[in-house]
Order: sequence, then C-alpha cells, then structure tokens
Amino acid sequence: MTNDHEETLASHLEALRGALLRCAAATAVLYPVGYLASPYLINALVRWCFPESAGTLHYFAPMEVLWVRLRLALIAALLAAYPWNILQLWRFLLPALYKRERKALGCCIVSSSLLFFCGAAFSIGLILPLMMNFSGGFATAELRPSIGLANFLNLAGWLTLAFGVMFQSPIIVLLAVRFGVISCGSLRRKRPYIATAILIAAAILTPPDIVSQLMLAIPTWLLFELGLIIAGRIEARESVPSA
Repeated sequence: MTNDHEETLASHLEALRGALLRCAAATAVLYPVGYLASPYLINALVRWCFPESAGTLHYFAPMEVLWVRLRLALIAALLAAYPWNILQLWRFLLPALYKRERKALGCCIVSSSLLFFCGAAFSIGLILPLMMNFSGGFATAELRPSIGLANFLNLAGWLTLAFGVMFQSPIIVLLAVRFGVISCGSLRRKRPYIATAILIAAAILTPPDIVSQLMLAIPTWLLFELGLIIAGRIEARESVPSA
C-alpha cells in the first residue's frame, strides 16, 4: 500500500514537472518575439495613453530602456503563452476530476481569464488615459512635467494588474458560496462591510486620486452584485429537492 501511494505521488509530481516545463518552454520560445515587439508595444501605449499636455517621456539611466523592454517582453510572452499554459494545467488536473468537476473548473478558468482581460482592457483603454490627462492638466508655462518611461510603464502595469484582480469578484463570490464558505443571505447582510472593503482595496491598489479609486471600486461592486445574483440562483436551484 505504501509503495503504491509513493508511486502514485511520484507519478503526479512527474506529471506536474512536465506541465511546468512545457509552460516554461513555451514562454521561453515566445520571449524573443516579445522583445522584438516591445518597442511597438511601448509606442502604441504612449500614443494611446500619453497626452501632449504631459510632455514627453524620458529615461534617467543608461540601461533603463533595456530593462523596461526586457520586463515588457516577459509580460508579452506570458500573455501570448497563456492559452497553452492553461491547457497544460487543465491536462494535469483532468485525471483527478469527475465529469461535473471538470465542467465547473473549465467554466471557472474561462470566466476568470475573461474577467482578468476585461479588467486589463478597461484599465488600459479608459483609466490610464484618464489619469494621464488629469496629470497633464496641472502643467503650466512655469511648471512642466518630466515623467520617466519606467515610472509610466510601472503605473500602467500596476493598474492593469489591480483591475484584472479586482474584476475577479464574481468568481470569488461563486466559489465561496459553492464550497459553503458563506451563504448568499450572509453576503447580502454584509453588503456595507464588503463595500467598505472594496473601497479600501481600490484606494490601496490605485494612485491617490478619487477618480481612479471610484473607477475601480464601482465596476468591482457591480461585478460583486452580478456574482451574488448568479450564486443566489445556483443556491436556490440546488436547494430544490429532485423529484
């Protein structure tokens, strides 16, 4: 019995190792492509999000642009390899799941991915240009901005991650209700506390201006309510005894 258990554990670890190696290999293959594409990505982001009132971007260290391009290349490679990497994770988990669990996990992965990319697109498409225009509005003839490339891209990356993570609120609600961590009724009663927590998280994850904080908090709250509605329907359906 012990030998069988050890062999099973070893086979699972070997399968996990193979899946991780395939994920790393795909990312490594795409990394040079991401590096070659990084100048075009930077130019596109600057044209979209950086207004003339904010001045021009600068770099303040000899190797700053190189390090920015290397980091951006890794992000681009991870994004490009994401479907493949998720497929490897799915194949690794598949043998251990029942049919119903496979369907639930598949829906969760797809929904979570879509919500993350929607949050990232919302951040880059609307929030970052709004913030940069707001910042550029402080410029005068005597006061001119001097913004660094690394600082601008770090802000873009941090906002993208923050919106992608906060847009996961419906998934968190569904999983919490599905696994019995909390009920829909309890979540409804705790709405004021949850709203406060969302506002605090938005204040931590965004720069210190009320506009970006509200632009993160409001969609997160609406998505929380959406998750609560869906979870309530699932909870009601499962509570009905089968004939």
